[in-house]
Amino acid sequence: MPPRSAIRPGLTVDIVQKHHQRSGQLTRGVVAQLLTSSATHPHGIKVRLTTGEVGRVQALANAE
Repeated sequence: MPPRSAIRPGLTVDIVQKHHQRSGQLTRGVVAQLLTSSATHPHGIKVRLTTGEVGRVQALANAE
């Protein structure tokens, strides 16, 4: 999982939302706001996407 320093608004990421934690289903979106203030978190940095969805970053999306 990427550290907070690698995540910034406008970046496309894959997150897992709280209600998908058991299944591990990922949601892809663009970061609007970082919600975790610490540099790292064992479950991923929490972010809000431009769609309003909130979750923890599991991976940075590849540049397409």
